[in-house]
Amino acid sequence: MLPFRRKRSESTPTSAEAEPSAKANSGLLSRLRAGLKRTGSGIDQLFLGRKQIDAELLDDLETLLLTADVGIEATTRIIEDLTARLKRNELTDTEALREALREDMLAILTPVAQPLDITTTTNPFVILTVGINGAGKTTTIGKLAEQYRHQGHNVLLAAGDTFRAAAVEQLRRWGERTDTAVVSQPTGSDSASVVYDAHQAAIARGNDLLIADTAGRLHTQGNLMEELKKVRRVLGKQDQSAPHEVLLVLDAGTGQNAIAQVEQFQQAVEVTGIALTKLDGTAKGGVIFAIAQRFGIPVRFIGVGEGVDDLRAFDPEAFVDALLEQTASEPSVE
Repeated sequence: MLPFRRKRSESTPTSAEAEPSAKANSGLLSRLRAGLKRTGSGIDQLFLGRKQIDAELLDDLETLLLTADVGIEATTRIIEDLTARLKRNELTDTEALREALREDMLAILTPVAQPLDITTTTNPFVILTVGINGAGKTTTIGKLAEQYRHQGHNVLLAAGDTFRAAAVEQLRRWGERTDTAVVSQPTGSDSASVVYDAHQAAIARGNDLLIADTAGRLHTQGNLMEELKKVRRVLGKQDQSAPHEVLLVLDAGTGQNAIAQVEQFQQAVEVTGIALTKLDGTAKGGVIFAIAQRFGIPVRFIGVGEGVDDLRAFDPEAFVDALLEQTASEPSVE
């Protein structure tokens, strides 16, 4: 499960209760490795049978990183550091190179690995989810609702995607699945009005968490981006601190196009966190390095599968180890 803030009323799990959790974490690590196999394809193989660490090897590594959509800026940072280490005779074998690569990758990702902290000082805490069509916003909302509910939070969902006919019904199905109430209006209604009503309802019902869906839109659609700004303004009029999190959901499969999405959504609604979905089955998961290097926006969650528990808090060490096909980091389960 995600390391969300535990409510004071919850008790500490016993060792017997913790055992299934350990097994679940082990399974998640396995799925993360499987999901990133395509992104890291070739990087692990690059080290096999190579005894000499030279400029040619670093050139091959640079090509692999760019192919995985790590991006020019992040790749250049990594290769320049490895080249400097090579000149200082610090890279004596492939294991030293692998460890140096791991350190450089972690140096990029660790600063943005900031789990979402839901404080209880403001009720409700409002998460506004944004992103383009097909990124997985509604599914991400449903998974978050389920996980937060199990953490003891009283969750309310807002069906703010009023442009897509099936969007409201999709969120309602997630509401039924997670036993979470959904505030909605007919298709074509004003999105800001839906979110406003949901915020008022959350206050009246005593919900401590409101997660609002919004219409998926291309980052090039200026009129729809203006709608997002309106939603944010409406929330701000009710609670000056709201929304407390603007979560941009990105499809890892879009690769470098995700950079343009971050730029446009950041300009429109001041993104405070990122959820990178669909890491399983894409060769472009390296884009997380490009995003971290350029924007420094906290990466809250990553999605490695279709299950509720496959949305997990971003762990840079687990991510990098999976990318490099490390096999020694699985926790043991007694």
